[in-house]
Amino acid sequence: MTTGIGSPGCERVEPSSADINRIEKRLTNDLAAAVDCLKRGGVIAYPTEYCFGLGCDPSDEDAVRRILLMKERSWEQGLIVIADRPERLRNVIDQEQPELLAPALASWPGPHTWLLPASARAAPWLKGCHASIAVRVTAFPMVRQMCSDSGMPLVSTSANRSGRPPLRSGKAVLAEFGKELDLILDERVGTATRPSTIRDAATGRSLRG
Repeated sequence: MTTGIGSPGCERVEPSSADINRIEKRLTNDLAAAVDCLKRGGVIAYPTEYCFGLGCDPSDEDAVRRILLMKERSWEQGLIVIADRPERLRNVIDQEQPELLAPALASWPGPHTWLLPASARAAPWLKGCHASIAVRVTAFPMVRQMCSDSGMPLVSTSANRSGRPPLRSGKAVLAEFGKELDLILDERVGTATRPSTIRDAATGRSLRG
């Protein structure tokens, strides 16, 4: 998979007023509509503990590619995958190393992201150039329900262009991404005052405190 700034088709197009009027219909608080969109291979924005995230089915390469282009982010960096329960991550991480998994399990559900060894079945567009994948079992009720209802974990990367602050409202996401998104789940973000922690399970090193 090759993508990133300068790839064909990644030029940003500013929406017109007419576009905005049509796109505003994509703002919804209908969780079932968001789940249906995910199942159909769509890309959505949704609230998380701290900010809005961009999400899709992690197994859908085309949907992941769209998110990377929107964020102007290289696939080599890898992405965070979140779920409602550890079992939902069985195709993403290697669960045969209990000594590495134990600290993560002790911190979940919650705002704690862990780098864990990637499963042999993990898609390359999720782990990028790494042997591990960043994963989290979230405590945020709306996201837990989306994972449960869709039967899948979700890609979760902050809703912003690379190098810009994460967006914290549906209206802000609409203004920034417009027609690049299929649906925006327009609900409030959680009460967290900063993004989740990120820790490497193999070394114990903190990548984001």
